[in-house]
This record gives sequence, structure tokens and C-alpha cells, in this order.
Amino acid sequence: MSRQPRRHFTTEFKEQAVARLSEPGATQTSVARELGVTPSQLKGWRLELAAAGSAEAIRKQQAEAVELAELRRENRRLKEEVEVMRKASAPVGSLEPVA
Repeated sequence: MSRQPRRHFTTEFKEQAVARLSEPGATQTSVARELGVTPSQLKGWRLELAAAGSAEAIRKQQAEAVELAELRRENRRLKEEVEVMRKASAPVGSLEPVA
């Protein structure tokens, strides 16, 4: 028995196949049969796309956390600068004597 060559599917094809699963009345078996793939392939693609979405969400969350930390550092530095400027612009007689 000769083995058929392995078929390769584009990411776009996989995404469209998985999207068809959300259509009313569509089952994994029926969509797989229409596309000429096995239900297990379709399930694998669905899980693969879900994991990719989760990984992207994690990367986005990490990037936002880094940005938030940078903004907090900058905010703290600017508050310190404002405090220095406020003290520098105060009238000389209003400064408390240094003990």
C-alpha cells in the first residue's frame, strides 16, 4: 500500500475552517467532511488557534505591564521635579531653617 504525500494547509485555510465551526448547525465532523480533512485535524487546528490567541494575550499583557512600570517611574521622577521646582520658587523668608 503506497502512502499519499502529506498535505500542507495554509494558516488562512485553517482559520477559515475553524471559523466555520461557529456557524449554526456546523459540527466538527460535518465541517471536516466538507473540507476533506479528519475531525481530529480540525480539532487540532482549533486548539492551535486558541493557544496562539492565548499566547498573544499573554505577550500583550506583559508589554502593558512593562509600559505601566515605565510610566510609574516617569511619574515619580516628574513629581520629584515638581517638588524641587516648588521649593525653589518659594519666597526666601518662607523656608524653614535647617537644623
